[in-house]
Amino acid sequence: MSWDAGLTLAVLIGCFGLLALNRYAPDLILMAGVVILFSTGVLTPAEALAGLANPGMVTVGVLYVVVSGLQETGGINWLVENVLGKPKTLGQAQMKVMLPVAGLSAFLNNTPVVAMFIPALQDWARRYQLSPSKLMIPLSYAAIAGGVCTLIGTSTNLVVNGLIITETQLEPLSMFDITWIGVPIAVTVIVFTSLFSRCCLPERKPAMSQLTDVREYTIEMKVTEDSPLIGKRIEDAGLRQLPGLYLIEIERGGELLTAVSSHERLHANDRLVFTGVIDSVVDLQKMRGLELATEQVFKIDAPQQDRHLIEAVVSNTCPLVGKNIREGRFRTVYNAAVIAVARNGERINRKIGDIILHPGDTLLLETHQNFLHQQCYSRDFFLVSYVGDAPKLSHKRAPIALVILVGMVAAVAFGVLSMLKAAMVAAVLMLLTKCTNERAVRRMIDWQVLLVIAASFAIGTALAKTGAAATVATHFIALADGVPSLTLAMVFVMTALLTSLATNNAAAVIMFPLALSTAEQLQVNFMAFAITIMVGASASFATPIGYQTNLMVYGPGGYHFMDYVKIGVPLTILVGIVTILLAPVIWPF
Repeated sequence: MSWDAGLTLAVLIGCFGLLALNRYAPDLILMAGVVILFSTGVLTPAEALAGLANPGMVTVGVLYVVVSGLQETGGINWLVENVLGKPKTLGQAQMKVMLPVAGLSAFLNNTPVVAMFIPALQDWARRYQLSPSKLMIPLSYAAIAGGVCTLIGTSTNLVVNGLIITETQLEPLSMFDITWIGVPIAVTVIVFTSLFSRCCLPERKPAMSQLTDVREYTIEMKVTEDSPLIGKRIEDAGLRQLPGLYLIEIERGGELLTAVSSHERLHANDRLVFTGVIDSVVDLQKMRGLELATEQVFKIDAPQQDRHLIEAVVSNTCPLVGKNIREGRFRTVYNAAVIAVARNGERINRKIGDIILHPGDTLLLETHQNFLHQQCYSRDFFLVSYVGDAPKLSHKRAPIALVILVGMVAAVAFGVLSMLKAAMVAAVLMLLTKCTNERAVRRMIDWQVLLVIAASFAIGTALAKTGAAATVATHFIALADGVPSLTLAMVFVMTALLTSLATNNAAAVIMFPLALSTAEQLQVNFMAFAITIMVGASASFATPIGYQTNLMVYGPGGYHFMDYVKIGVPLTILVGIVTILLAPVIWPF
């Protein structure tokens, strides 16, 4: 082994050792490795920076713009609302989560899909008294499994396909080539998780779920004319399941309905007056088909994406004390709309505009993002603070965003455009149609992921260039006695192990030259090895640190590290067996 090869392997081992310790950011560790290889002359400047121009990495970056459009328009929220209903059993609840999540993750990067589902599942679990710990890991696993069903399901697939284009003479994968192995794997993951989650997942709630809000707000909502809730009973519409929420009355055509039955059916333009705790009040705003009954919200001088929910406590020196909200022209004075009022735990049986303000009243406001800075030292309010950190979404452009997504998938599936070109066109359309904007895109792009991918490409280049990959491949073949299927199994184990300790993209890029050298020495078709790397890099079920979605559900599910090990290790082994059996059949050696 040459000195350069030895140095490259030492850098590789050092990088993965630091990644496993989880003390430093992955992009910093891998970039440091690239700097060492570059400064010692192992890599030229072009080789060190080549990863930044790889089609796979660029495609991943462009797809963040597409996902931003779906997130900003509420497109994913719109889908969530249509797939989660009222579950009868825990098993049914898990299926209602896993099946649509796997389907969405096949066409969207699974990280934003999980990010959108987490708050929805928290609300859903609270509404139907389900344990979040029984839902969050299934959510993550379904997203991971769905990601291996298509080329664009996860960034790992795009990265490996980019390497196939640049490093081999093989034809690149099309949109659904990987589906032949991805669907059986997804079915395996969903069935296994559903069957064994009862015994392997804990019955545990996150710490935040133990907190309660003793304040009761009064809020007035209106059933829109095109609402999907029209004709539904109060109970079927989910308006009885929100904990800590009470429907006081319904105003319908000048008639007042009190002591409302759960069997009462909703009509268009019904005005519903609720009282309840803040979480449930905020949940009401998320329900499609309901809008705030006060017209003041629509007169606020701020774009929808710049609005926030803010709590403000009325002081005894506020000029509006003693006046009702309508007469006091609250919206005109503060450029903020009062959407709910709480008063010392009392139930206020009045419409929002008719409530007379008292000192100490807590107001839930929808207003522009500068309101907090303008009023935090005002004598009109004792306390001003944000409720959550995300602005309310407008669903008006959600259909446009979904059409753009479907068009992108179709263009790739039918060979009209390459994946990179289709993603670029979709990204431009998202911006032109105002489904997203420059600020949202900058916030959405995960630069750490892109830097990890770029740095991994450089280290992978060093492995191939110095002969280190060939040396390791020779040892692989020797250990496997030259049997291709056994060597394939070793590639899966190594990739899955590296993914569990580090990151999926880094593991895939670094294993690629090792597997390529192995396939060349065995004189077999490399495609089965490439697919195995894709699956192995995504099959990160055993630890919370190996895959972003696992880490995302760690806190909301109230999990411990061993919770992942109990259910994730056997699942990883099962997925490995399915992959090793099917890959050589679909892509023969």
